[in-house]
Amino acid sequence: MTDITPSDTQFKAIAAIKEWFQHDTETQQVFRLFGYAGTGKSTVLKFTLEEMGLEDHRSGDDTGGCVPGVVTATFTGKASLVLRRKGTPARTIHSLIYSVIEATEEEVEAAEQKIDQAIADAHRLSGFERTTAMATIEAMRQAVSQMKRPRFAVNPKSDAAHARLIVLDEVSMVGEEMARDLMSFGKPILVLGDPGQLPPIEEAGAFTKDAPDIMLTEIHRQAAESAIIRLATMARQGQPIAFGQYDRHVAKMRKMDVTPEQALRGGQVICGLNATRLQLNNAMRRAAGFGGSYLPTGAGEKIICLKNQNDLGLINGMFITLDDIVDEGSQYFSAAVTDEDGNRIGPPQQDGSRGRLRIYKGHFEDHVAFDRHRHDRDWKTKRMLTEATFGWAITGHKSQGSQWENVVVWDDGLGRTEQDRRRWLYTVITRAEQGLVILA
Repeated sequence: MTDITPSDTQFKAIAAIKEWFQHDTETQQVFRLFGYAGTGKSTVLKFTLEEMGLEDHRSGDDTGGCVPGVVTATFTGKASLVLRRKGTPARTIHSLIYSVIEATEEEVEAAEQKIDQAIADAHRLSGFERTTAMATIEAMRQAVSQMKRPRFAVNPKSDAAHARLIVLDEVSMVGEEMARDLMSFGKPILVLGDPGQLPPIEEAGAFTKDAPDIMLTEIHRQAAESAIIRLATMARQGQPIAFGQYDRHVAKMRKMDVTPEQALRGGQVICGLNATRLQLNNAMRRAAGFGGSYLPTGAGEKIICLKNQNDLGLINGMFITLDDIVDEGSQYFSAAVTDEDGNRIGPPQQDGSRGRLRIYKGHFEDHVAFDRHRHDRDWKTKRMLTEATFGWAITGHKSQGSQWENVVVWDDGLGRTEQDRRRWLYTVITRAEQGLVILA
């Protein structure tokens, strides 16, 4: 299979997973294989599946029946794309176990009409009764806002219902509700996680909050003396990282000593706060010569996709290139789109080519004047459009599941608690493969 030989620790992990899968899944549905960056979780998984004789799951179709096997899923679309490029047929957890439910325009309009009537009725009230009515109206508005967003229902016909084993990679962002939905299929679940990484925004990671069955700590992917690994370990342990040069490609510098042009050349910029992301994107666009318009102006602009469109091959977190941009009106523009590998993306045409995509303007307009009500207001049009934005700088949460050869960490102090701070810094540092500059 490979010329890699597992270490003694990895052999023990392989044996433990085999023992669990063959004898203990009735009493223990989830097996937790954890490890910090570079410890070889993927290596353990490959050897384990080979030794157990498990192959990738194949769904039934018109040419043959279902062949139960291993279903691999990740929280982010970009993480699943990375695995597919390495030969593993992965998908997102959402696409694996959920069906999308969207309210119709008629249902939303009916709910909004009820709000209008409730407002008219409230105007005839006074005192406490009016205060109570207005509180009810606000609750109705919140409910309508939720109606405008896609909802997800567990799909009982999912491949997860027929697989022999579900493998989840990059599980630190999986929350409690999704974990319960995954476990509802009753199948053995092997989770690969890094407890040092960021949890979901609003809650603790459901699979990483408990103790692992196996914890890998020995560094394999990068040499133990790697500066990136040293700094990541310091961040995870809460040790201060001093300014200075750590090797030829790794350093910590002061923000005032770096210009936007230098940040552009440094690699993918990752920050903490969305407000910082907007400011950095504007500054780096100007430095790159694209500052004349709030809309992207063509090839050379760094654009990141924000919504999965599986029928087109668009993945949330994927970088795309836009050409031949045409402003089509108040809410969208059209463009010829290619993916990171240079493949054209768009609806198929009769001549075999790919058509243009219509792209929502709102995320780009937020860089000029942020409007927290914009996306709720534009919901009807937005649901039919491709969503993307400038990707010169991205947040740490958006970076999860991805890696770049060179990374610039713009440390804006994100972290409500010391643990949040450690996890954010560890996560963004480990996005770098070779070059890393931390700006503080």
